[in-house]
Amino acid sequence: MATFTGREWRLAQADDPANVSIDAWYMDDSSEDQRLPHKLEPNQPVSPSALRKLGVLYWKMDADAYETDERLAAIRKLRNYSWMEILTVSKDTLPNYEEKIKTFYEEHIHDDEEIRMIMDGSGFFDVRDHDDKWIRIHCKKGDLIVLPEGIYHRFTLDEGNCAKAMRLFVGEPVWTPYNRPQEEHASRKKYLAQFGPK
Repeated sequence: MATFTGREWRLAQADDPANVSIDAWYMDDSSEDQRLPHKLEPNQPVSPSALRKLGVLYWKMDADAYETDERLAAIRKLRNYSWMEILTVSKDTLPNYEEKIKTFYEEHIHDDEEIRMIMDGSGFFDVRDHDDKWIRIHCKKGDLIVLPEGIYHRFTLDEGNCAKAMRLFVGEPVWTPYNRPQEEHASRKKYLAQFGPK
């Protein structure tokens, strides 16, 4: 088991929701282009504290300094994120782009955390709240987000049509999506036990 210093532990803690600035809102039911913001009228923002209650963690990072960033190193060490890759999601760089984008946007869970840091560009992570409503989180350069194991979610690019992201994983990566419904899946039950309505 890895040992870490008090400084590493402090550096690795997710940002306090009271000090976080990230755009999130409840989505409308429109079937228009998934890359549009899909805000309700009037807009219904979702606070970082509400996201934290759903198990969503957030760090504001220096995306340009990832190779030497002491904080990123501490996060990886403390959370055991041993595997890393950088992927650019765009028509020009991602093989089978259209198919991949559709797959990302299917509502699903994973049997591990989903960890992404946006290195450039931007995109939307959508998560379900406890009333089964969609919350859209707009992730931009420097945003590191962790979605907990078992949360229903999906991803899409925004109208910028490009996102360069770091993907982190504990051990060898397994990117298996389990499309909804998954109420009997062990990871879904674990999520509800930890973060479900009390």
